[in-house]
Amino acid sequence: MSEVQSNEQDSGKKGKHSKVRAKKQSTHIDMTPMVDLAFLLLTFFMLTTTFGKPKTMEINMPVKDPNNKPNEVNNALTFLLSGGDKVYWYYGELKPTTTLTPTDFSSNGIRKLLLDYNKNAVSKIKELRAKAEKTNMADTTLKRMEVDVKGEKESLMVLVKTDDKAKYKNVIDALDELNITMVGKYALVDIGKQEFDLINKLQPAK
Repeated sequence: MSEVQSNEQDSGKKGKHSKVRAKKQSTHIDMTPMVDLAFLLLTFFMLTTTFGKPKTMEINMPVKDPNNKPNEVNNALTFLLSGGDKVYWYYGELKPTTTLTPTDFSSNGIRKLLLDYNKNAVSKIKELRAKAEKTNMADTTLKRMEVDVKGEKESLMVLVKTDDKAKYKNVIDALDELNITMVGKYALVDIGKQEFDLINKLQPAK
């Protein structure tokens, strides 16, 4: 608050010819309430601000066989990423007669393939979510049950492989599609020589 201080000095004596002088006043502003308000605002913003949390994505890497024997592939879909946003795929194990099929990152490309091959797990998870909504199931319980469905033996396994021309963005887009289509078993694997040769046959030489 402000205070008004008077500098008038009254001697108590007024002569006949004395002059009346104007009162000199000075204003003093008390800044204590402003300091309190600043601390209150600072405390409010510190308590209400949501700090950004780092976002992470789980990536499964296969364990290499010490005997260098190829791991058996059951119910697996393999995506090969190459330059120019090119995507090729094949289902099952790689054989001499295997042919690559081109696709893309559109909703009718990778996503449709994943939904078709993973339809059993997608159907079960949708049923679980509908049941959880009706019974007010805890989120932790629902997530645990979804993980169990995704990890079943008959659930789809996806292998993502890249050559030296693929972009990092394509890998992230592929992993996003896996999460959208509820694929729980996937891994980033090194591309093999036979797969690399198949890609070069489909791409025109420059």
